[in-house]
Amino acid sequence: MPKRNVPRPAAVYGIDIGKNIFHVVALESDGTVVQRVRFRRDTLLQFFQRAAPAIVGMESCAGSQWIARKIQAIGHKVRLIPAQFVKPYVKSNKSDIIDAEAIAEAATRPTMRFAALKTEEQADLQALHRVRDQMIGTRTRLINQMRAFCLEYGVALRQGAGLFKLDLPEALKDPANDLSPAMRKLLVELFDDLHQLEKRIADVTREIEAIADREDAARRLMTIPGIGALGATALLAAIGNGRQFQKARDLAAWLGLVPREYSTGGKQKLLGISKRGNRYVRKLLVHGARSCFRHLDRPKDRLGSWLDGLQARMHPNKAVVALAAKMARIVWVVLTKPGALYERRDPAFT
Repeated sequence: MPKRNVPRPAAVYGIDIGKNIFHVVALESDGTVVQRVRFRRDTLLQFFQRAAPAIVGMESCAGSQWIARKIQAIGHKVRLIPAQFVKPYVKSNKSDIIDAEAIAEAATRPTMRFAALKTEEQADLQALHRVRDQMIGTRTRLINQMRAFCLEYGVALRQGAGLFKLDLPEALKDPANDLSPAMRKLLVELFDDLHQLEKRIADVTREIEAIADREDAARRLMTIPGIGALGATALLAAIGNGRQFQKARDLAAWLGLVPREYSTGGKQKLLGISKRGNRYVRKLLVHGARSCFRHLDRPKDRLGSWLDGLQARMHPNKAVVALAAKMARIVWVVLTKPGALYERRDPAFT
């Protein structure tokens, strides 16, 4: 390793992550820059193996979780920072070294919000969810494309995936419609692709459900009304044990289920929900809340009277989002208190 790349005593390091080139800036405890260096991927970890334990900050982005786990295993304290919180610390023009210096400075702020490090198991589980979500989107696009092809020949099929799968075979067998032989052949091939895609979705879903059955935390989360295997495992993949949040409301806020605020002059102004954070988990919670809103046995559940009062004073869609926010708070309690379950008669959850 060149002499200029030998670690110097420092209190905090900032890393600007790239695909192959990484820029590192080292700061003393008073914020003075003591070193600016760049590395390739294969020499970055060697540098930190030689450095004394310190705080290492980096933006939370693609590839950051793996690097964070490796550097933390060496003995450093790693802090992952969302990119939007680093931007205010960028001074003057933008360059990789300036970005690394801004990251190092942001990592020392006492009020800074950091992203939690994910374990390999969390990364694997999150990948399953993302692949499944991507395949469901592909299925929707494929069905819409086949329906559009049929419309071009005057064949209108009913909406909905289930009705479409019933109507298309009948349209293909009907010789009286205007579908051409070439289009019939193409639709048969696309329909086979749809069946293969649905088989793959079912396989991934079963794999996720098997993980939920094995994990104690997932089983505890599934005691909450509106949360099933998909919601429980998605929450575990996104937040782990939930201890990065100080209180239950912080989790609801991180998921974007609380109102945006734009207050000034001592006058409070609350807007619609912020929709920040993990969009996929928020979607699952809202869909689960909508199902719970419609099918919950309200006389037998403590949430029932609360939902009745909520429904009486606001639009059902707002009530559903409020229920999703309450579910997020219950999730935090269940995850952070060992052995906790959702007790339907426990007033602590209301």
